[in-house]
Amino acid sequence: MNARAAPALARRLGVALVGAAVLGAAGCQAPAAARAEANKLLVRRYLAEVVNTGDVAAIDRFVSPDYAEHWQGQRYELGIAGARDHVLGVRRTWPDLQVIVGRQLADGEWVASEVTARGTHLGEWRGIAPTGRPMVITGVNLDRIVAGRIVEHGGAANLFEALLDAGAVRVVGPATDGR
Repeated sequence: MNARAAPALARRLGVALVGAAVLGAAGCQAPAAARAEANKLLVRRYLAEVVNTGDVAAIDRFVSPDYAEHWQGQRYELGIAGARDHVLGVRRTWPDLQVIVGRQLADGEWVASEVTARGTHLGEWRGIAPTGRPMVITGVNLDRIVAGRIVEHGGAANLFEALLDAGAVRVVGPATDGR
């Protein structure tokens, strides 16, 4: 569809065009900037509506059946059930978890989000007993969005500093017995 035909089609469909936006529903592809903003919003809504609340009943509105996570250089095909299990597991460890999104960048299907997660460490996590202390974890999430759903998730988090601050790990240095 060319730019001249879009207004006529919009009138026939009874919808309005705003600025340079074109209608995805009419078979047109949305401009890259609009797609990028929609993808960033999807990630923010997923964190706010599912991760921050633990409402995994809503997860299939955000996550694709083809969902995969990347962790320690490996790709894990989890699907919706695996994504649900992941969220529930994280919330067992930090039941009051709140993830706040800072800056976001989008490039094609990919969204990078600077995140700060706050929660009280009340459950066992990877062999570390609950400390009962608040933790703040900073990180960057990378999500790939296809057809309005998250299909891949990965990233990096500064867990060491949070675990050190909570007393879950300690730094062991060289002996200081005077040698």
